[in-house]
Amino acid sequence: MENVLMEVKHLKKYFKAKQGTLHAVDDVSFQVLKGETLGLVGESGCGKSTTGRAILRLHEPTAGEVIYNGEDIVKYSKSQMKEMRKKMQIVFQDPYSSLNPRLSVYDLIADPLYVNKDVVPKNQIGEQVKRTMKLVGLEKRLINSFPHELDGGRRQRVGIARALALNPEFIVLDEPVSALDVSIQSQILNLLDELQEELGLTYIFVAHNLSVVKHISDRIAVMYLGNIVELTDYKSIFTDPLHPYTQALLSAIPIPKVGLKRERIVLEGDVPSPIDPGPGCVFYGRCRHRKGICKEAKPKFEEKKPGHYVACHLI
Repeated sequence: MENVLMEVKHLKKYFKAKQGTLHAVDDVSFQVLKGETLGLVGESGCGKSTTGRAILRLHEPTAGEVIYNGEDIVKYSKSQMKEMRKKMQIVFQDPYSSLNPRLSVYDLIADPLYVNKDVVPKNQIGEQVKRTMKLVGLEKRLINSFPHELDGGRRQRVGIARALALNPEFIVLDEPVSALDVSIQSQILNLLDELQEELGLTYIFVAHNLSVVKHISDRIAVMYLGNIVELTDYKSIFTDPLHPYTQALLSAIPIPKVGLKRERIVLEGDVPSPIDPGPGCVFYGRCRHRKGICKEAKPKFEEKKPGHYVACHLI
């Protein structure tokens, strides 16, 4: 497809633990189209943040390919990856811990420009910082402020500005609003929408809140225990979920209307350990529809309907 910016193929990220090998990301494959937002959703510990960081090689992948504009960046050297970082950036979850408390807003945004000296001439860095601040809605008067002097929303705007300073094409948004108040969340989500439209950005939006993901995503991938179990456009995920785990997630969303009810699917049992998982479906122990084959063989991640991919033996 001509409009594919990135293709992730069989990506794996394992960590060594005392008890064995932890399968944080276990054979994940998907495409990201130019100009779209791909939502990556799942409960805590499912591997969605690790997936985003492995794509950017903040965590070195154990196996797999990340094809960006036709080239596998997993094979890139450090110097090649330094060049790629101008195109690929990340906004972290906690805007306070991800910002150096000793640096002012100016220094935080200018820092990547000093590291990548060929992006903007040294005498124009100040103007680039001011332009980027204006782009994300930060007042000029805050240019010499420090992170502890800002509220959560403004701190996250600094994080977004820092990611935009190098004029990237692609940004991983790692739960960028989960640490913010609800009213501030909507402001940041609207800002990200506006920036995408204005700058032609492509996002992977990592979150555990389905309502937030629905607001911003074009397509949504649902992760469970290091695996993508379902991927389709945001409308189909909410109107026609196929995987039992996706159905259970959606049943937990509160309905903001008095008297309106939906069947609540309560998942029984505990989340299995990601350390040396068995050969079968990762959702086997909690699935109310499980069959014998589910325990014996891992289901393939296949297209069951046009544009609708699911990993389930029963569909």
